[in-house]
Amino acid sequence: MSLADWIVLAVTLLTIIVYGIWKSGSSKNIDQYLMGGRSLPWYHVGLSVMATQASAITFLSAPGQAYADGMRFVQFYLGLPLAMIVLCVTFVPIFHKLKVYTAYEFLEQRFDLKTRALTSFLFLIQRGLSTGITIYAPSIILSTILDINTVYTTLFIGGLVIFYTVYGGTKAVSYTQLLQMSIIFLGMFFAAIMVVSLLPKGVGFGHAIKLAGKLGKMNVIDWKFDPNNRYNIWSGIIGGFFLQLSYFGTDQSQVGRYLTGSSVGQSRLGLIMNGLVKIPMQFLILLIGILVFAFYQFNRPPMFFNQYEVKQVKQSHYAAAYNKLENQYAEVFEQRKNKADALVKALDSKDQAQISMAQGNLKIADKQAADIRSSAIAVMKKNNDKANGDDTNYVFLNFVTHYLPRGLIGLLIAIIFLASMGSTASALNSLASTSVVDIYKRIINPGASDANYLNASRLATIFWGLICVAMALYASKVGNLLEYVNKLGSYIYGTILGVFVVAFYLKKIRGNSVFIAAIITELLVCIIGYTDKVAYLWLNMIGCILVIIIAGGINLLAPGSNKKEAIPQQTS
Repeated sequence: MSLADWIVLAVTLLTIIVYGIWKSGSSKNIDQYLMGGRSLPWYHVGLSVMATQASAITFLSAPGQAYADGMRFVQFYLGLPLAMIVLCVTFVPIFHKLKVYTAYEFLEQRFDLKTRALTSFLFLIQRGLSTGITIYAPSIILSTILDINTVYTTLFIGGLVIFYTVYGGTKAVSYTQLLQMSIIFLGMFFAAIMVVSLLPKGVGFGHAIKLAGKLGKMNVIDWKFDPNNRYNIWSGIIGGFFLQLSYFGTDQSQVGRYLTGSSVGQSRLGLIMNGLVKIPMQFLILLIGILVFAFYQFNRPPMFFNQYEVKQVKQSHYAAAYNKLENQYAEVFEQRKNKADALVKALDSKDQAQISMAQGNLKIADKQAADIRSSAIAVMKKNNDKANGDDTNYVFLNFVTHYLPRGLIGLLIAIIFLASMGSTASALNSLASTSVVDIYKRIINPGASDANYLNASRLATIFWGLICVAMALYASKVGNLLEYVNKLGSYIYGTILGVFVVAFYLKKIRGNSVFIAAIITELLVCIIGYTDKVAYLWLNMIGCILVIIIAGGINLLAPGSNKKEAIPQQTS
């Protein structure tokens, strides 16, 4: 990067951090630290909810996901608007009425302490692992730019986020996210414009979209029902609905965001805003990946985008074999470029026969390039069987650092950093609130002072920050980060959602039944997911339904064992 890019990157990051801390003021009690005093307006809530979900993984991995797999990932979000409606009707008013700090407090009032502790534990596991992956995403960027080990960049980013989360709490996170999302929307808009402007003369936006479509990348909607297909309209609407409902309704990283709303109405408006804006935003981010794909039909891409892995194989005794494949790839690229030019001309002629012929020729050339690339990955694996053969996380980063003008490179990299900092800070805050409110305050040290709980919250933030940084150091082998973090959540979210559905709607089912059902369901979901019986989005629905059925069955078979345990004291 140039000096101008470094200046833009540094100024943007420092401005965000200072602004968040300044606007937040100092937290005097646990309510201000964890809930922001429950005083934020709807647009703060909406942007904070979006920023929590839109981590660096979104902006780093989503374009690469579209580059490799097309637009079909957007179907993942189709269940989101319906989930927001259900949340606004059911979850939000109940949580606000009870003035809870965490979603899991309600479960003790409805069931018992052990059910509250179990769901809190499941959340802490899932969110702790996911946050480690979120921290790792921007460390890829710094390590690529500076050519240093990701250990150092992970420690730097983790330390930065821990500092301002500990200092300012929820208000610092929320005010920071408000500015972050504004910069993010602006930066991604300019990125899309720049990709189109860099296309060859005579190739416009329409040509790029049509060319990508002819190569199967504009697969926005797939109507075929297939439980083994990760992304189609059915898995998106049904499986995605259960995932989004559980994520926004029971994941403390999101519940904590909309509980900061000054009223039920403000929280509802924030969630509705998220439901309306999220799908178009995700569509645009994926579309940028499609435009980058079209760009690389006319500009030679690296044979493999992760230059760290390339460097390793070129320093080994497999270097000659890899270099030979690179030369072959360069020759095939020139052929593919000519075929892409021919397809553009055919599209302009609107002659269907020419278009079909040009499309077939381009597909053949694209298949040849893909085969050579597969051979190159095989050589990497021979050199190091632990080498990461998935480079989708590096596609957009490679384009940004090699083709965008000075200044804009720094801004877009700052955007990815900001997204990481916002979602990571929200996650740390939620981990701290769950640890303190559901475990420390309820079980370990009930009846302590506000000052004690405030200090405990800050210490818990530091503790989980260190745990997540440690997890980030082991996140380099998971493939596409965006897909992996959603897959990880699907193993747990369905079970937690099932517990809440029983709590809200099935009043006759008591604590022991749902506690046992949750444990059995989690084991079954892990087995189904591990054996790849169905695509991961369906695990959310399966988990939810299993909890309901098993809890209902236990409740019918052993009604006498389901008397609610007496709560020895008022819950937090």
